[in-house]
Amino acid sequence: MNADLVKLALEKVGNPAVLVNIVSRRVRQINADGGAMSRPLVANVGNLGTADIALREIIEDKMGWVEPELQKVVRLLPKKRRRA
Repeated sequence: MNADLVKLALEKVGNPAVLVNIVSRRVRQINADGGAMSRPLVANVGNLGTADIALREIIEDKMGWVEPELQKVVRLLPKKRRRA
């Protein structure tokens, strides 16, 4: 993976963990069935690897994503028992 592309893509995404998930999912899509299912969304891929292609797609806004809303997690405590 090209470090410069990673830095540029990280500026777009903001979260390294999310970037890893987006890139890995896109790499699987491109590699599925020998690449017949999904072509690169950017031109002039030349000698780029699939991860670099996915990063360029993010940088060039050819691919989007939606981050889910964070929800507050509430832990319920067990009820106190009455003594007899």
